[in-house]
Amino acid sequence: MQQLGGFVFAVCLAATAAGQAPDAGKDATPRASALPADIHPDSLSRLPEVKRTDLDADGQRIYDYIAGPNKTFPPTGPAAVSIYSPKVAESIQMLNQYLRFHGVLSRRDTELAILVAAREFDQAYEWTGHEAAARNAGVDQSIIDVVKYGKDETGLSDKDTLIIRFGRQLFREHKLDSALFAKAVDLFGRQGTVEMATVMGDYAMAAIMLTAADQHLPADRKSTLPPR
Repeated sequence: MQQLGGFVFAVCLAATAAGQAPDAGKDATPRASALPADIHPDSLSRLPEVKRTDLDADGQRIYDYIAGPNKTFPPTGPAAVSIYSPKVAESIQMLNQYLRFHGVLSRRDTELAILVAAREFDQAYEWTGHEAAARNAGVDQSIIDVVKYGKDETGLSDKDTLIIRFGRQLFREHKLDSALFAKAVDLFGRQGTVEMATVMGDYAMAAIMLTAADQHLPADRKSTLPPR
């Protein structure tokens, strides 16, 4: 799916790879009854699934752009939410495509930054997709667990420590002190520092959209994000 279109839509692909095989016969009825009353069974969110035929010509163009050459559009996740505003979906798609696959940060460092944002928003759908993606990009599980369980980052490499502190300070204190900013520039350069902040902002935006729509995980995928 063209990397699932790049966007945080990659959450869908990564989460599917990390999930369990479905057992529709056993889980379908209990799952349906367990969902809140305002959750649609097709999208597993508060917004019903958008069909391609629901959109005007420009919306269909954007739908196809996100779906990619396999013409598969995810029924759940950030793409499914953002397509309600096709121009928003297209803009986010283009930004995310650049940040994840063409930015100056390595894939490994990008995925760690994504996890920091997902954890700070306690966004289970987002985290569950990107924990597997982070491992695949070379982030050791012990480092993932520092973010996952809110552990002290002391003792990690300079870069990993910086990424975690960078996100935690921004999201928790709504500021970034001068020393931390200078260290980020030293390790990642000015462009890398800006792009790291943008990656975290991109995934914070996705987390807010998913949370607002109350996006649930499909029955065959279990959350890997524990409560705080």
